[in-house]
Amino acid sequence: MAFVVGTMLSPAAGFLERHHIPRSVSAVLIVTAVGAGAAFIVGLISSPLMEWSNRLPALGSLLKDKLHVFDRPLALWQLLQTTLGGSDALSTAPFHMPKFDWVQPAIEFLSPTFSEFLLFFAILVLFIASWRDLRRALIMTFADHATRLRTLRILNEIEGHLGGYLITVTMINLGVGVATGLICAAAGMPNPAGLGALAATLNYFPIIGPIAMFAILTVVGIIAFSTISAGLIAPLAFAGIIFLEGHFLTPAIIGRRLELNALAVFMALAFWTWLWGPMGGFLSSPLLIVALVLKEHLMPVDSPQLPPD
Repeated sequence: MAFVVGTMLSPAAGFLERHHIPRSVSAVLIVTAVGAGAAFIVGLISSPLMEWSNRLPALGSLLKDKLHVFDRPLALWQLLQTTLGGSDALSTAPFHMPKFDWVQPAIEFLSPTFSEFLLFFAILVLFIASWRDLRRALIMTFADHATRLRTLRILNEIEGHLGGYLITVTMINLGVGVATGLICAAAGMPNPAGLGALAATLNYFPIIGPIAMFAILTVVGIIAFSTISAGLIAPLAFAGIIFLEGHFLTPAIIGRRLELNALAVFMALAFWTWLWGPMGGFLSSPLLIVALVLKEHLMPVDSPQLPPD
Protein backbone atom coordinates (compact mmCIF):
# COMPACT_ATOMS: atom_id res chain seq x y z
CA MET A 1 0.00 0.00 0.00
CA ALA A 2 2.88 2.37 0.77
CA PHE A 3 4.36 1.77 -2.69
CA VAL A 4 1.07 2.46 -4.50
CA VAL A 5 0.11 5.47 -2.38
CA GLY A 6 3.67 6.79 -2.64
CA THR A 7 3.46 6.60 -6.42
CA MET A 8 0.17 8.52 -6.25
CA LEU A 9 1.74 11.24 -4.09
CA SER A 10 5.02 11.51 -6.03
CA PRO A 11 3.69 14.24 -8.39
CA ALA A 12 2.99 16.39 -5.33
CA ALA A 13 6.55 15.84 -4.11
CA GLY A 14 7.85 16.76 -7.57
CA PHE A 15 5.76 19.95 -7.50
CA LEU A 16 7.22 20.97 -4.13
CA GLU A 17 10.71 20.08 -5.30
CA ARG A 18 10.35 22.37 -8.31
CA HIS A 19 9.58 25.14 -5.80
CA HIS A 20 12.97 24.60 -4.10
CA ILE A 21 11.75 22.37 -1.26
CA PRO A 22 14.05 19.36 -0.72
CA ARG A 23 12.60 15.98 -1.62
CA SER A 24 12.96 14.59 1.91
CA VAL A 25 11.22 17.61 3.42
CA SER A 26 8.48 17.35 0.80
CA ALA A 27 7.94 13.68 1.71
CA VAL A 28 7.54 14.51 5.40
CA LEU A 29 5.18 17.41 4.67
CA ILE A 30 3.00 15.34 2.32
CA VAL A 31 2.76 12.35 4.65
CA THR A 32 2.01 14.65 7.60
CA ALA A 33 -0.79 16.32 5.65
CA VAL A 34 -2.21 12.94 4.61
CA GLY A 35 -2.01 11.66 8.18
CA ALA A 36 -3.69 14.78 9.54
CA GLY A 37 -6.52 14.45 7.02
CA ALA A 38 -6.97 10.78 7.85
CA ALA A 39 -6.97 11.54 11.59
CA PHE A 40 -9.61 14.22 11.08
CA ILE A 41 -11.86 11.81 9.16
CA VAL A 42 -11.34 9.08 11.78
CA GLY A 43 -12.21 11.56 14.53
CA LEU A 44 -15.49 12.45 12.84
CA ILE A 45 -16.41 8.79 12.42
CA SER A 46 -15.10 7.21 15.63
CA SER A 47 -17.09 9.22 18.17
CA PRO A 48 -20.60 8.30 16.94
CA LEU A 49 -19.39 4.79 16.08
CA MET A 50 -18.27 4.14 19.65
CA GLU A 51 -21.49 5.62 21.00
CA TRP A 52 -23.65 3.42 18.79
CA SER A 53 -21.55 0.31 19.43
CA ASN A 54 -22.15 0.68 23.18
CA ARG A 55 -25.91 0.80 22.53
CA LEU A 56 -26.12 -2.13 20.12
CA PRO A 57 -28.39 -4.37 22.26
CA ALA A 58 -30.89 -1.57 22.90
CA LEU A 59 -30.73 -0.47 19.27
CA GLY A 60 -31.37 -4.04 18.14
CA SER A 61 -34.55 -4.21 20.21
CA LEU A 62 -35.66 -0.82 18.90
CA LEU A 63 -34.98 -1.90 15.30
CA LYS A 64 -37.03 -5.06 15.86
CA ASP A 65 -39.96 -2.96 17.11
CA LYS A 66 -39.70 -0.66 14.10
CA LEU A 67 -39.75 -3.59 11.65
CA HIS A 68 -43.06 -4.98 12.87
CA VAL A 69 -44.51 -3.93 9.50
CA PHE A 70 -42.74 -6.94 7.99
CA ASP A 71 -44.43 -9.42 10.34
CA ARG A 72 -47.17 -10.23 7.83
CA PRO A 73 -44.79 -10.87 4.88
CA LEU A 74 -42.67 -13.08 7.14
CA ALA A 75 -45.76 -14.99 8.25
CA LEU A 76 -46.80 -15.50 4.63
CA TRP A 77 -43.33 -16.74 3.75
CA GLN A 78 -43.37 -19.21 6.65
CA LEU A 79 -46.83 -20.39 5.60
CA LEU A 80 -45.57 -20.91 2.05
CA GLN A 81 -42.63 -22.94 3.34
CA THR A 82 -44.97 -25.10 5.42
CA THR A 83 -47.33 -25.60 2.47
CA LEU A 84 -44.47 -26.70 0.21
CA GLY A 85 -43.42 -29.32 2.74
CA GLY A 86 -40.83 -27.39 4.66
CA SER A 87 -40.31 -27.64 8.37
CA ASP A 88 -42.96 -25.96 10.48
CA ALA A 89 -40.42 -25.16 13.17
CA LEU A 90 -39.91 -21.75 11.66
CA SER A 91 -43.59 -20.96 11.80
CA THR A 92 -43.72 -21.43 15.58
CA ALA A 93 -40.37 -19.84 16.34
CA PRO A 94 -40.43 -16.12 17.13
CA PHE A 95 -38.44 -13.74 15.00
CA HIS A 96 -35.12 -12.81 16.62
CA MET A 97 -32.70 -10.10 15.68
CA PRO A 98 -29.23 -11.36 14.78
CA LYS A 99 -26.73 -11.36 17.60
CA PHE A 100 -23.95 -8.81 17.69
CA ASP A 101 -21.14 -11.17 18.68
CA TRP A 102 -19.49 -10.49 15.31
CA VAL A 103 -18.98 -6.77 15.94
CA GLN A 104 -15.80 -6.95 17.98
CA PRO A 105 -14.03 -9.50 15.70
CA ALA A 106 -15.05 -7.45 12.67
CA ILE A 107 -13.61 -4.26 14.17
CA GLU A 108 -10.40 -6.10 15.07
CA PHE A 109 -10.15 -7.37 11.48
CA LEU A 110 -10.79 -3.97 9.92
CA SER A 111 -8.45 -2.06 12.27
CA PRO A 112 -4.75 -2.43 11.48
CA THR A 113 -2.37 -2.55 14.44
CA PHE A 114 -0.18 0.35 15.48
CA SER A 115 2.91 -1.39 14.13
CA GLU A 116 1.27 -1.73 10.69
CA PHE A 117 0.44 1.98 10.64
CA LEU A 118 3.99 2.83 11.71
CA LEU A 119 5.44 0.57 9.02
CA PHE A 120 3.16 2.08 6.39
CA PHE A 121 4.04 5.70 7.17
CA ALA A 122 7.78 4.96 7.49
CA ILE A 123 7.91 3.21 4.11
CA LEU A 124 5.72 5.92 2.58
CA VAL A 125 8.09 8.71 3.66
CA LEU A 126 11.18 6.82 2.51
CA PHE A 127 9.58 5.81 -0.80
CA ILE A 128 8.50 9.36 -1.69
CA ALA A 129 11.89 10.76 -0.67
CA SER A 130 13.85 8.24 -2.75
CA TRP A 131 11.43 7.68 -5.65
CA ARG A 132 13.48 9.74 -8.11
CA ASP A 133 16.61 7.70 -7.42
CA LEU A 134 14.62 4.46 -7.58
CA ARG A 135 13.24 5.46 -10.98
CA ARG A 136 16.70 6.18 -12.31
CA ALA A 137 18.09 2.89 -10.97
CA LEU A 138 15.20 0.93 -12.46
CA ILE A 139 15.59 2.56 -15.86
CA MET A 140 19.36 2.08 -15.93
CA THR A 141 18.93 -1.62 -15.14
CA PHE A 142 18.27 -2.26 -18.84
CA ALA A 143 21.10 -2.12 -21.33
CA ASP A 144 19.54 -0.98 -24.61
CA HIS A 145 18.18 2.49 -25.21
CA ALA A 146 14.77 1.35 -26.50
CA THR A 147 13.99 -0.65 -23.35
CA ARG A 148 15.09 2.24 -21.14
CA LEU A 149 12.85 4.60 -23.04
CA ARG A 150 9.87 2.25 -22.78
CA THR A 151 10.46 1.79 -19.05
CA LEU A 152 10.58 5.56 -18.60
CA ARG A 153 7.30 5.94 -20.48
CA ILE A 154 5.67 3.22 -18.38
CA LEU A 155 6.78 4.79 -15.10
CA ASN A 156 5.73 8.27 -16.19
CA GLU A 157 2.31 7.04 -17.30
CA ILE A 158 1.74 5.02 -14.12
CA GLU A 159 2.74 7.96 -11.97
CA GLY A 160 0.57 10.39 -13.92
CA HIS A 161 -2.46 8.08 -14.02
CA LEU A 162 -2.29 7.18 -10.33
CA GLY A 163 -1.74 10.80 -9.29
CA GLY A 164 -4.65 11.96 -11.41
CA TYR A 165 -6.81 9.10 -10.15
CA LEU A 166 -6.08 9.97 -6.50
CA ILE A 167 -6.83 13.67 -6.92
CA THR A 168 -9.99 13.03 -8.95
CA VAL A 169 -11.39 10.33 -6.69
CA THR A 170 -10.56 12.33 -3.54
CA MET A 171 -12.37 15.43 -4.83
CA ILE A 172 -15.36 13.35 -5.93
CA ASN A 173 -15.52 11.52 -2.60
CA LEU A 174 -15.30 14.80 -0.68
CA GLY A 175 -18.22 16.07 -2.75
CA VAL A 176 -20.17 12.89 -2.01
CA GLY A 177 -19.40 13.26 1.69
CA VAL A 178 -20.47 16.91 1.80
CA ALA A 179 -23.68 16.15 -0.13
CA THR A 180 -24.46 13.21 2.17
CA GLY A 181 -23.87 15.34 5.25
CA LEU A 182 -26.17 18.06 3.95
CA ILE A 183 -28.86 15.51 3.09
CA CYS A 184 -28.60 13.94 6.55
CA ALA A 185 -28.78 17.36 8.19
CA ALA A 186 -31.82 18.34 6.12
CA ALA A 187 -33.53 15.03 6.88
CA GLY A 188 -32.85 15.35 10.61
CA MET A 189 -30.49 12.37 10.86
CA PRO A 190 -28.24 12.18 13.95
CA ASN A 191 -24.60 13.24 13.53
CA PRO A 192 -24.70 14.32 9.86
CA ALA A 193 -20.98 15.28 9.86
CA GLY A 194 -19.94 11.77 10.90
CA LEU A 195 -22.24 10.16 8.33
CA GLY A 196 -20.86 12.44 5.63
CA ALA A 197 -17.27 11.57 6.57
CA LEU A 198 -18.18 7.88 6.55
CA ALA A 199 -19.76 8.22 3.10
CA ALA A 200 -16.62 9.92 1.74
CA THR A 201 -14.39 7.20 3.22
CA LEU A 202 -16.47 4.22 2.06
CA ASN A 203 -16.70 5.67 -1.45
CA TYR A 204 -12.99 4.86 -1.90
CA PHE A 205 -14.07 1.22 -2.02
CA PRO A 206 -15.86 0.70 -5.35
CA ILE A 207 -19.23 -1.04 -5.40
CA ILE A 208 -19.24 -2.36 -1.83
CA GLY A 209 -18.60 1.04 -0.22
CA PRO A 210 -21.78 2.76 -1.49
CA ILE A 211 -23.83 -0.38 -0.77
CA ALA A 212 -22.54 -0.49 2.81
CA MET A 213 -23.24 3.23 3.24
CA PHE A 214 -26.80 2.81 1.94
CA ALA A 215 -27.36 0.00 4.45
CA ILE A 216 -25.94 2.12 7.30
CA LEU A 217 -28.13 5.09 6.42
CA THR A 218 -31.16 2.81 6.21
CA VAL A 219 -30.56 1.32 9.65
CA VAL A 220 -29.80 4.70 11.23
CA GLY A 221 -32.86 6.27 9.59
CA ILE A 222 -35.23 3.51 10.71
CA ILE A 223 -33.92 3.74 14.29
CA ALA A 224 -33.86 7.54 14.44
CA PHE A 225 -37.34 8.24 13.05
CA SER A 226 -40.76 7.11 14.14
CA THR A 227 -41.82 5.91 10.68
CA ILE A 228 -39.98 3.84 8.11
CA SER A 229 -40.89 6.23 5.30
CA ALA A 230 -39.19 9.12 7.11
CA GLY A 231 -36.14 6.98 7.78
CA LEU A 232 -35.76 6.08 4.11
CA ILE A 233 -35.54 9.69 2.89
CA ALA A 234 -31.78 10.04 3.45
CA PRO A 235 -30.85 6.57 2.07
CA LEU A 236 -32.88 7.11 -1.10
CA ALA A 237 -31.37 10.57 -1.60
CA PHE A 238 -27.90 9.06 -1.09
CA ALA A 239 -28.71 6.39 -3.69
CA GLY A 240 -29.62 9.16 -6.13
CA ILE A 241 -26.31 10.93 -5.47
CA ILE A 242 -24.33 7.73 -6.00
CA PHE A 243 -26.21 7.02 -9.23
CA LEU A 244 -25.40 10.47 -10.62
CA GLU A 245 -21.80 10.25 -9.44
CA GLY A 246 -21.18 6.79 -10.84
CA HIS A 247 -22.94 7.19 -14.19
CA PHE A 248 -22.32 10.83 -15.09
CA LEU A 249 -19.87 12.74 -12.87
CA THR A 250 -16.98 10.27 -12.53
CA PRO A 251 -16.95 9.16 -16.22
CA ALA A 252 -17.08 12.80 -17.34
CA ILE A 253 -14.18 13.84 -15.10
CA ILE A 254 -11.92 10.82 -15.41
CA GLY A 255 -12.60 10.42 -19.11
CA ARG A 256 -12.26 7.40 -21.33
CA ARG A 257 -8.51 7.19 -20.75
CA LEU A 258 -9.02 5.97 -17.17
CA GLU A 259 -12.49 4.53 -17.63
CA LEU A 260 -12.50 1.02 -16.17
CA ASN A 261 -14.77 -1.82 -17.14
CA ALA A 262 -17.32 -2.57 -14.40
CA LEU A 263 -16.67 -6.32 -14.56
CA ALA A 264 -12.91 -5.80 -14.31
CA VAL A 265 -13.38 -3.45 -11.34
CA PHE A 266 -15.61 -5.96 -9.56
CA MET A 267 -13.26 -8.89 -10.18
CA ALA A 268 -10.24 -6.86 -9.03
CA LEU A 269 -12.16 -5.75 -5.95
CA ALA A 270 -13.12 -9.34 -5.09
CA PHE A 271 -9.59 -10.70 -5.61
CA TRP A 272 -7.60 -8.03 -3.76
CA THR A 273 -10.13 -7.85 -0.90
CA TRP A 274 -9.87 -11.63 -0.52
CA LEU A 275 -6.07 -11.40 -0.56
CA TRP A 276 -5.42 -8.28 1.54
CA GLY A 277 -8.70 -7.41 3.23
CA PRO A 278 -9.95 -3.78 3.34
CA MET A 279 -6.64 -2.35 2.14
CA GLY A 280 -6.82 -4.63 -0.87
CA GLY A 281 -10.26 -3.23 -1.64
CA PHE A 282 -8.83 0.29 -1.51
CA LEU A 283 -5.94 -0.65 -3.81
CA SER A 284 -8.01 -2.67 -6.30
CA SER A 285 -8.65 0.15 -8.77
CA PRO A 286 -5.11 1.63 -8.65
CA LEU A 287 -3.61 -1.82 -9.19
CA LEU A 288 -6.00 -2.36 -12.08
CA ILE A 289 -4.82 0.92 -13.62
CA VAL A 290 -1.19 -0.20 -13.26
CA ALA A 291 -2.02 -3.52 -14.93
CA LEU A 292 -3.76 -1.77 -17.83
CA VAL A 293 -0.81 0.58 -18.37
CA LEU A 294 1.62 -2.35 -18.39
CA LYS A 295 -0.59 -4.26 -20.81
CA GLU A 296 -0.82 -1.28 -23.14
CA HIS A 297 2.96 -0.85 -23.33
CA LEU A 298 4.15 -4.45 -23.14
CA MET A 299 1.46 -6.03 -25.31
CA PRO A 300 0.33 -3.33 -27.77
CA VAL A 301 -2.46 -4.36 -30.09
CA ASP A 302 -3.45 -2.44 -33.21
CA SER A 303 -7.16 -1.69 -33.08
CA PRO A 304 -8.94 -3.04 -36.16
CA GLN A 305 -10.93 -0.56 -38.16
CA LEU A 306 -14.66 -1.16 -38.25
CA PRO A 307 -16.24 -1.34 -41.73
CA PRO A 308 -18.34 1.67 -42.74
CA ASP A 309 -22.10 1.51 -42.26
